[in-house]
Amino acid sequence: MNSTPSANRPHIVLYGNRNSGKSSLLNAIIGQEISLVSDIKGTTTDPVTKSMELIPLGPVVFIDTAGLDDMGTLGELRVKRTLKILQRTDFAIYVMDGNKIDKEDYKKAIHNFKKFHIPYMTVINKIDRLSKDNLNNLKKIYPNAIFVSAKEEFHILELKDKLIEGIHKQEEDPPIVGDLVPYNGTIILVVPIDSEAPKGRIILPQVQVIRDALDHGIKSYVVRDTELSNALKDLNHVDLVITDSQAFNRVDQIVPNNISLTSFSILFARYKGDLNAFIEGIHTLEELKEGSKILISESCTHNHSHEDIGRVKIPNGLERHLRKNFDFTFRMGHDFPNDVSKYDLIIHCGSCMVNSKTMSTRIQMCREQGVPITNYGMVLAYLSGILKRSMGIFKS
Repeated sequence: MNSTPSANRPHIVLYGNRNSGKSSLLNAIIGQEISLVSDIKGTTTDPVTKSMELIPLGPVVFIDTAGLDDMGTLGELRVKRTLKILQRTDFAIYVMDGNKIDKEDYKKAIHNFKKFHIPYMTVINKIDRLSKDNLNNLKKIYPNAIFVSAKEEFHILELKDKLIEGIHKQEEDPPIVGDLVPYNGTIILVVPIDSEAPKGRIILPQVQVIRDALDHGIKSYVVRDTELSNALKDLNHVDLVITDSQAFNRVDQIVPNNISLTSFSILFARYKGDLNAFIEGIHTLEELKEGSKILISESCTHNHSHEDIGRVKIPNGLERHLRKNFDFTFRMGHDFPNDVSKYDLIIHCGSCMVNSKTMSTRIQMCREQGVPITNYGMVLAYLSGILKRSMGIFKS
């Protein structure tokens, strides 16, 4: 609970052509030899990720990417992987070799940054190899760029200051429950312990809700569903009960109607995504036809079992409830298709393992391609007949 999850850290990504010095720059910023450096083009073949503290900003994730000008069959695949990273980029650093300015590639990159609403900075590297006249000329052409030498570590501290300033301008993460429950209020977190629960720990969404409650002066109680009745009797007042979606039916029967009830997954639908978009997606369930194509997207990877929510419970529940057979496709982690137009519906997990940028980009892609998207918790609430109740807390 002491370390910030990667999904909650700003993702800072270095882009640029091969041999522009992206890896050297990352090493200089971090102060460690994280990325392999050489004079050979295409040394970085896969994204290199490093979580660290960027003082005084705090926890961040840096990602070093392959060159955008990579060639050949493998090179094209590397470029595709690099462009895929755009979907989770909170802040971009575009790096150019001062001796080989790539104007057209730079324009394409800036176009992509604007397309995905990514704030960015331009860094011109290897100034130790530039003449004074060439350097002054580049400063006139790129007045907002930062001019550095990663090799000699010229102006790296200035770059860090500009980077921190740029990230600070972005909006802070919204609260998870802090704006739903008053200061000194009380919430109960219902955490069933079954074969899907990780041994010896509670899962990330539960940890994050506890931390958010602490940050906002909200008292939180963690119980299993089997002890929920006694917990309600022990407490004089409860503002909100938050349950694992799988226990919706049992918890709904136990919690009095005067107490608000929702799920971790629905909370994260609002925290990481767009609650209104997911509600619109739920409204399309009744319109699904026999054989409709449904994509189930889960952001984390784990072993599957007969109790798996995304691969077993939701598909079986939908087919039973709607009395139709559907064509399900399953994707995990960052393996989210760029073309979702062939699907009739996308059902996404609570997205606790991806950052907000990833989720907002996926929702944007669905909107642009006219495909409804919704969320695990909302589907389970719908199947349990308590969707209206589980959404009540967000209207108060």
